[in-house]
Amino acid sequence: MRLEELSLTNYKNIDSKKFEFKENMICLVGDNGVGKSNILSSIYHLCFGKSFVNSSSTSNIKFGAKFYMIQGIFSKNNVQEKLNFSYKKGNTKIFKRNGKIYKNISEHIGHFPLVIVSPYDNDIIYGGSLFRRNLMDGIIGQADKKFLKDLISYKKTLTQRNALLKLNYQKKKLDIGLLDIYDESLIDIGNRIHEKRKSFLEIYTDIFKTYYLSISKNKESVEINFKSQLNGNNYRDLLKNSFERDLLFQFTTQGPHKDDLEFLLNGFQIKKFGSQGQQKSLLISLKLAQYEFLKKYLDVKPLVLLDDIFDKLDQKRVELIMQLIEDKYFGQIFITDTDKYRVLKAIETTSLTYKIHEII
Repeated sequence: MRLEELSLTNYKNIDSKKFEFKENMICLVGDNGVGKSNILSSIYHLCFGKSFVNSSSTSNIKFGAKFYMIQGIFSKNNVQEKLNFSYKKGNTKIFKRNGKIYKNISEHIGHFPLVIVSPYDNDIIYGGSLFRRNLMDGIIGQADKKFLKDLISYKKTLTQRNALLKLNYQKKKLDIGLLDIYDESLIDIGNRIHEKRKSFLEIYTDIFKTYYLSISKNKESVEINFKSQLNGNNYRDLLKNSFERDLLFQFTTQGPHKDDLEFLLNGFQIKKFGSQGQQKSLLISLKLAQYEFLKKYLDVKPLVLLDDIFDKLDQKRVELIMQLIEDKYFGQIFITDTDKYRVLKAIETTSLTYKIHEII
């Protein structure tokens, strides 16, 4: 899969830009604040129907404008696909594929797979468990429509159950029959989500470990521990035993919405004992594994967006990463950096075709 053309109008800090992409590797270089990352964000927007950073639609509109528009022409399996995403203040978002408007943006997920590596990935290590669940679910959801549907249904039911618990706290009256309905739904869907995450990690972890070993030249070992309240426990029993606690706290304290991942480097938590270079190598390995997983299960090469990845990496690790990219023959790759010559030095270690776009 390739992005052949990209047009932006009033998107973030960009008035109007149009690009044509023909090469394997697209390099966007320029000073901080000129809009390099915003260009990557627009590509992400077309693939997922939303901005990479959780921002409101209004905040994506350039200051002083009334709307924004993102248009892209993709080539997928030798078929041209046209995507158009637009939003006008006070109106609903409009997302079209080949002229047809999506009723639900979730229908779009997985058709244009994408992997992004960005500075925000540090949240995967240092942020709350939500960031690590999003990592898992973002990969599985692109490859498995049924899982994505289950995830949406689970979150909806969880919100309803939490609202009921809060209502009980306010009015001291609980609709037990309605609570039982919510519980049965959470148990049914939650068990499927847990099993899917567990089976996914069995495959994904092996791929991830292989990439990290390559980047570290077999000098360091990594592990992923899946931490879940449902590991070895019955979800029905968990909900029953936490009933009084849930009433007190006014939210559901047990379930797969509390799942987490623990990253270990040589047996120790990487967020406490890993260097910046080791942590960045781990994050890049996670995303390279994501690429390989999606390529296998979707039978298409996802787009790869590498936002400022060379910072905090020594030259040897940069060269190893570029070698991995070349050996695995990735599809189309977009790279941003402030240093044109650093990018050239990295790319010239490969035989990939490339083009430098200087953003000013």
